[in-house]
Amino acid sequence: MSQPFEGLPTTPTADELLDQAFSRAARAGRAKSGVEAQQSMLLTAANVLSDNLEHVVTAWPDIESLDPFYRDLADAVGGVDALRKQLNEVGWAGRKAGEIRREYEGRFADPETARKLRKQAFARMADVVEEVDDDLAAIAEARQELRALPEINPDEPTIVVAGYPNVGKSTFVNRVTRADNETDSYPFTTTQIHVGHLERERIRYQLVDTPGLLDRPAADRNAIESQAVSALTHAADAVLVFLDPTGECGYPLSVQWDLRADIAARFDVPVLTVATMRDKLDADVADNRVDYQMSVTDGNGVTEALDAAIGAVGYEPDLPFDSRP
Repeated sequence: MSQPFEGLPTTPTADELLDQAFSRAARAGRAKSGVEAQQSMLLTAANVLSDNLEHVVTAWPDIESLDPFYRDLADAVGGVDALRKQLNEVGWAGRKAGEIRREYEGRFADPETARKLRKQAFARMADVVEEVDDDLAAIAEARQELRALPEINPDEPTIVVAGYPNVGKSTFVNRVTRADNETDSYPFTTTQIHVGHLERERIRYQLVDTPGLLDRPAADRNAIESQAVSALTHAADAVLVFLDPTGECGYPLSVQWDLRADIAARFDVPVLTVATMRDKLDADVADNRVDYQMSVTDGNGVTEALDAAIGAVGYEPDLPFDSRP
């Protein structure tokens, strides 16, 4: 599944729409004379406005048909209810331009009357388009943010890596996905979502590192971040929670465990606990709540933790009918 917002076209401003419509109308009018010229100008301007405003609306995917992962991310960026309302307003403006054309086109009795009525119709069309200028601006802003969202395929097995800052999350994702060189960073409001990929037995796994989202308790997240976390719950098949038992990350181990409990309550998938910084400890962590121990610096335990996460996903690809037992 591709990122559904990546191909959204640029959203024009009200001024850009009006400039295009009226300049094309002027060219159309110069090719004719008298009443026919005014009719051609009216038809051209109305069609340009109707077509472009309708295209703003139809270029967007149907929000309700989106995968829940992307629908929640869209809601986090700007709110799908607000976006739906803005698109409806723009659609109304497009229809209104057509209504104005139909109202005036049968009243052009002579050249002078036609010119006055055409100018009156243009003024009303301009008022309608300017009325939705704020809606167009909001849609343009939503487009800009949504186009930058990561391409996370909800149909591919996904491992979310969580924990407080400086516990080794990004280093781990970089290390285990380095062979494919597919680690990218995507801006999401004030955070970054990092996505890496690796293959095991011809199955591609996604590893998602979410600094700024899953690095503090729910009570400390703002509404946008909380919605983004909700989106990730749709994509996750397993979660690795990293803890730094040395405390060098700057956070006491007790609050790290609290965050782990918060994540486990949020995600209805296997949640594995990994103690990092093993190279800086004199002995193993004596806590039976820890599932695995590793050092992202020297690589000890990294493969074991990754294998455990892949095993917890339990993903079995669909096989062609003739290859099934």
